[in-house]
Amino acid sequence: MMSSEFFTTWFLPGIWVTIQVTVYAAALGAAIAFGIGLARTSQLWIVRFLAGVYFEIFRGMSALVLMFWMFFALPFFGWQLVPMWAGVSALGLTYGAYGSEIVRGSLAAVAPAQKEAGIALNFTRWQRLRLIELPQAWPEMVPPFNNLLIELLKGTALVSVITVADMTFAGNLLRLGTNETTPVFTLLLVLYFVLAFLITRGMRLVERRAKAGVGQRPQKTGGITSRLSSRGESLQAGSQSAGGM
Repeated sequence: MMSSEFFTTWFLPGIWVTIQVTVYAAALGAAIAFGIGLARTSQLWIVRFLAGVYFEIFRGMSALVLMFWMFFALPFFGWQLVPMWAGVSALGLTYGAYGSEIVRGSLAAVAPAQKEAGIALNFTRWQRLRLIELPQAWPEMVPPFNNLLIELLKGTALVSVITVADMTFAGNLLRLGTNETTPVFTLLLVLYFVLAFLITRGMRLVERRAKAGVGQRPQKTGGITSRLSSRGESLQAGSQSAGGM
């Protein structure tokens, strides 16, 4: 049976390792996402081409196979990565490629009039990005980044196959030691759900602040307030149409 000693010895450190891998891979992925995403909007065709090559290559790669390659194949080229950093690098490079498309698409969604206003004010490309385009694109990036961060959290389970002692690794050890498959993996599902829920709540706060920064109200969908407001709008529209008859 699962003992409290095994939980504190393996599962709690495993949770901390999972959080570390998620944070480190997210930081690397965010740097790559913004770097490649901005490069794909460059006015220089060679920069766009190289950024597009990176995007296509790493978007089409398996994170698990890339992790194996970085851990087992890189030593033949004189590079030896510890298991955690091999996992972090593989996840950051892969999910950074996905994130670059979020950055590129959000920048492309900024109204052309806003960009033209920056040109009319004689702003440089960097000034337009920093002062006009990125502040307006950032609120649109947060929801897809939230989904990508949750996918990254779940993807950290892959590091267990290269002996990183995360939650999945600890759970598998516990399963082998106690022969209790269902309770162990049920506990793992609950732990991943709790971590994903905490990420979602944090990103919702970031989204509200990002929208408030550009003067947007947070939208409430499916709640009583939205239903009452939509019903009031429909009644108002009906009274106006009746009055105009």
